[in-house]
Amino acid sequence: MIVANYPTAELVKVAANSFLATKISFINSMAELCDATGGDVTRLAEAIGYDERIGSKFLQAGIGFGGGCLPKDIRAFMARAAELGVDEALTFLQEVDAINLRRRHHAVALAEEAVGGSLQDKSIAVLGITFKPDTDDLRDSPALDIADRILAAGARVVVVDPAAAGELRRRRPDLHVADSVQEAVTGADVVMVLTPWKEYVALDPAKLLPLVKSPVIIDGRNVLDPHLWDAAGWTYLGMGRRVSTW
Repeated sequence: MIVANYPTAELVKVAANSFLATKISFINSMAELCDATGGDVTRLAEAIGYDERIGSKFLQAGIGFGGGCLPKDIRAFMARAAELGVDEALTFLQEVDAINLRRRHHAVALAEEAVGGSLQDKSIAVLGITFKPDTDDLRDSPALDIADRILAAGARVVVVDPAAAGELRRRRPDLHVADSVQEAVTGADVVMVLTPWKEYVALDPAKLLPLVKSPVIIDGRNVLDPHLWDAAGWTYLGMGRRVSTW
């Protein structure tokens, strides 16, 4: 038990969440650099994670964080600091937030790149729509935001999720919600894994290959084995990683 005065106690939660958000956005900024240099952010994260001062937790690059805590807390923290007249102390969180939102744009850009520049009239399969696995929570979900952006670009979006399908059907009739992965990917120009549910990580790329129109997989959470998908005939696109040569 730690005894502290009220201001300190109130700061603990938002300080912790801001630190975690910063760590996630840091590795996502490294993913941007890996895309520019040909590096592999998963190997980079593994390497720096061995440093005990850094640690390996929250160094998973991808489409960024969402949910009901981290985005809300860092924005509220910045607003409160401004009310207190010390907004300069937290200006770095503006970039943390900006990096996080850029990852969503990057995922859409990868999809556009995969289909030749325009998503108009393309079929995009989105595997996972909740902000993280093992929940039906759609609050500030990066996956849902990406699906919306792709839909706005003129594509047909087919979504599958093991927990949120029913809620999504009620809330979003403009999205086609499939009952299975096989249904979702049938005829797809691009398949995107946006929530790392265990069943999506364990998918057999060879079995899905005959179902798709174009064998392109975008790994929005860097949880798939790029060599396995490449060997099965897919074009693998990760977040800060392509098929590595190591």
